[in-house]
Amino acid sequence: MEVFPAVLILGVRQSGKTTLARQVRADWKYFDLENINDIDFISSDPDFFFKEYPSHVIIDEAQEFTSLFKHLRGVIDSSRNQKNRFILTGSSSPELIKHASESLAGRLGVVELGTLKMNELQQKPLPSFYQIFDRVLSASTIGKLKNLKAVDGDVIDHFLCGGYPEPVLENNREYFQAWMQNYFQLYIERDIRKLFPKLDSLKYRRFVSTLSELSGTIINKAQLGRSLDTSEVAIRDYLEIADKTFVWRMIPSYEKTKSKSIVKMPKGILRDSGLIHFLANIDSREKLIRSPNVGQNFESFIIEEIIKGIHCTEATNWNYYYYRTKHGAEVDLVLEGSFGLLPIEIKFGVVTQSRQLTSLKNFLTDNSLPVGIVINNSTEVKALAKNIIQIPATLI
Repeated sequence: MEVFPAVLILGVRQSGKTTLARQVRADWKYFDLENINDIDFISSDPDFFFKEYPSHVIIDEAQEFTSLFKHLRGVIDSSRNQKNRFILTGSSSPELIKHASESLAGRLGVVELGTLKMNELQQKPLPSFYQIFDRVLSASTIGKLKNLKAVDGDVIDHFLCGGYPEPVLENNREYFQAWMQNYFQLYIERDIRKLFPKLDSLKYRRFVSTLSELSGTIINKAQLGRSLDTSEVAIRDYLEIADKTFVWRMIPSYEKTKSKSIVKMPKGILRDSGLIHFLANIDSREKLIRSPNVGQNFESFIIEEIIKGIHCTEATNWNYYYYRTKHGAEVDLVLEGSFGLLPIEIKFGVVTQSRQLTSLKNFLTDNSLPVGIVINNSTEVKALAKNIIQIPATLI
């Protein structure tokens, strides 16, 4: 993002202020617009502020003073060739995005900062699996994947706890539960009330709690509306709000096919598995593996891990989909980008049977693709069919 003078970081890492302040170099100045002294200092005379601090400035919670973007435009244009001058962070809201896009078009790069990925929690580099996205997929990709080395352990604990930095790094179950309760309450009572003041916060709270059982599924808005005693239109709005505030991710259907039986409705996932399990009262490994929704929640967890991983690669113009037909054929994740088209099946178990590969095989044949991937809780990398390879979740 150093090609832009300013970078807007949007996301859900709740310890972001401390983390960001620690990660940047010492010559960067940090201001928090939820701090009354900082917002008074900046808003009373923005021209003076930017004269004093023309670069290397972090401004947190930028949504608290959206007029800031108009002033930034003049500051940036006065020295357009200078890059990497400002870091802005904030909650995603229609107003913030509108002001940023209108005032700083071409001057601002937007970065989505999700919860921590597994390798980040382990303080390890991005797994070598993601190197396949740096070039066009081909028959040789299978050979490269076969060279991946399996690692000991499993991903179950990461799956259980998710990736919010503060509660996970504390490594204390009671603290985790208390933090998640506080986070969920603040998300509803502070962030949502502030961003969407006309919203019925009680119904929205019930709606998000219900999503913990629906992650990885196609949402029937009418049915969900009836269960929550609200309208289908309200459910549509709730889903959009959850998506734009980084709690929910909408995954569109892959429709670039000749088949006339494609299910064209999007499905969705709760973006953090720790939040899923907190809302579902799953607080132990035993409860997790016995959960009736463990398969679909594991699918959501791996999809998020992969999306976060690809964000760290050189892949460009890429997107994610799922594939499903009215006859029951399904591929959990379809990635499309500069690397080509890659279908991925996700299974919670250790062994994936041949009969479970039918949809993936047909998708590969119908689209003339060189490689498909199965991700599960196995302990070895191996070929499951001619152009299908099994990758342990520990390598993702």
